[in-house]
Amino acid sequence: MSIQKTDFLVIGSGIAGLTYALKVADRFPDKKVLVLTKATADETNTKYAQGGIAVVNDLENDSFAKHIEDTLIAGDGLCNEKIVEIVVKEGPERVNEIIEWGARFDKEADGDFKRGKEGGHSESRILHHKDITGWEMERALISAVERQKNIEFVKHCFVVDILTQHHRGYLVTKSTPDIECYGVYVLNLNTNKIEKILAKTTLLATGGNGQVYRTTTNPAIATGDGVAMTYRAKGKIENMEFIQFHPTALYEPGVTGQAFLITEAVRGDGGILRNKHSEAFMEKYDERKDLAPRDIVARAIDSEMKRTGTEHVWLDCRHFDVEKFKEHFPNIYDKCLSIGIDIAKNMIPVSPAAHYSCGGIKTDERGRSSIRNLYACGECASTGLHGANRLASNSLLEAMVFAHRCSVDASETVNNISFREDLPDWNARGTSEPREMILITQSLKELQLVMSDYVGIVRNDVRLQRAIRRLDLLWEETEELYRSSVVSPQLLELRNMITVGYLIVKEAMFRKESRGLHYNTDYPEKSPLVQNIVL
Repeated sequence: MSIQKTDFLVIGSGIAGLTYALKVADRFPDKKVLVLTKATADETNTKYAQGGIAVVNDLENDSFAKHIEDTLIAGDGLCNEKIVEIVVKEGPERVNEIIEWGARFDKEADGDFKRGKEGGHSESRILHHKDITGWEMERALISAVERQKNIEFVKHCFVVDILTQHHRGYLVTKSTPDIECYGVYVLNLNTNKIEKILAKTTLLATGGNGQVYRTTTNPAIATGDGVAMTYRAKGKIENMEFIQFHPTALYEPGVTGQAFLITEAVRGDGGILRNKHSEAFMEKYDERKDLAPRDIVARAIDSEMKRTGTEHVWLDCRHFDVEKFKEHFPNIYDKCLSIGIDIAKNMIPVSPAAHYSCGGIKTDERGRSSIRNLYACGECASTGLHGANRLASNSLLEAMVFAHRCSVDASETVNNISFREDLPDWNARGTSEPREMILITQSLKELQLVMSDYVGIVRNDVRLQRAIRRLDLLWEETEELYRSSVVSPQLLELRNMITVGYLIVKEAMFRKESRGLHYNTDYPEKSPLVQNIVL
C-alpha cells in the first residue's frame, strides 16, 4: 500500500485551503505541504462566488462597528460576537495580502476601489472583480501556489476517512477525550487504489454541501465530504439546519443540479423582484425591500411562488444602463442572452436554490476542531461568524481570516507532533465491483428529492419526520453497499451526502423555533432560549 508523509496536509483547494497552504509553506520552506483535491485545482465553490468580498477599507464612509452590526443582525442572535469582531477587524489585512498575491478588484477612474452594496449591508463595502470575483481570487491564489516550491498538488484524489485512534483498535465515541487525527485514507482516482497519507497537521477546507438538494448554485463537488468525515470520526458538528438558499438563481425549465447564480449585487445595483403580475412584492415582507437579508428574501419569493402558483418570480433590470450592466455583470448578461433574455427588454426568471451551509465542523477562534491536530475553515467550518444566516459576501472574508489563524496555530504546534506509524493498511477483503450503478444513482435522486421537498426553505415537523425515516433507510442500504463494494467516488459522495442530509434534518428537528434560515411553520416564533445545536 502506498504511504505518504507530510507535515501539513490540506484537503481542498478553494480560497481557504490555498491561503493556508501559502502561509505555512512560506513559514516553513523546508517542510512539505500537500494539497489534495478531488477534481482539478480550480474546481471549487470559491470559483463560483460572483458578488465579491465584504471588507471595511474606507473608514471615511464606513466603520468596523457598522459591519459588525450588519453581521449580527443577519445572524439573528446566534453569531459569536467575539468571532464577528475578529473577522471584521482582521479582514482588511487579509484582503491586502491577496491583492499582493495578484488579485485584481475593480477600481474607479481615480484608482479607488469600486464598492458594491448587497442585502443586509448598511454601506457599500463589497469589493469585486466584475461578476466573477471568486474566479479571480482563485486564479491569483493558484498562481501564487505554483511559485512555492514546497507545495505539492495532488489532483483527482478523494479522501475516504480521517485516521484516528479508532483505526488503532480503540473504541472512540463522542465522549472520548483527546481524539487525534493522524492523517487520511485516500482513493487515488488516477490509479484507483486506496493510499494512506500520514500528517502531523490536517486542514479540512472541503467546501459546502449544496448537492444534497435537487437545485443548487454549488458545483458537483459540493457534497459535504469534510463534515461527513468529521462526524464519522466523532468530531463535533453544529448548526447544520441553517442552509442558505440564494434567492435569485436563474430559473431554466427542466434544469436541475447546478443552477446559474444571479448575484445579489444585481439587486444591490437596483434590481427589483416582481411576481407574475409584475408587482414589486418585497415591500410587503420587509422595509428594506429587495435589499433585505437573504433568508427574508428567499422566504418572500417562496411565498409569492406558492401564492401565485408559479415556479419562479422575475428580477427586473430593464431600467438599468445596459452598458454599465455589461461592464459589471458580463457573465450574467451573456448567460441571459444565450437563452434568449435581453435584460434591456426582458425580466430575468429567478427562484431560490441551495447556496451555502452556515453550520459545519465546530471550531474555536484558532480554527481548531474538537479533534486534535485537525483544523477546518471555509464553508465546511462553523466558526460562529454566520450564526443563523450568513451576511452576503462575508464567506470569502471568513475563509481568509481563519486560514491565517489556522496557519498560525499549526505553525506553533507542528514541531511538537510525531507521525503515528502503527496504522493499518486499507482492508478491501470481501468486496467486489458494484453490479449496478443504478443502486447509487437512484439513491442520490431519492436523497435530493427528500431534502428539497421536506427540508427546504419552509419546514414542519411532519416533513422532517418523513425525511428522517427515508434517510434512515437510505443510510442502511448505502452502508451495506459500502461494506460489500469496492469504493468509488460516486459511492463515497453518496455516503457523505446521506450523512450530511441526516445532520441537517436531525438538527432541524431539535430546533423548536423559527430563526434565521430555519423556518418551521409549527414553531413560527423565536424561542427565548438562544442556543447552537451540536451533534
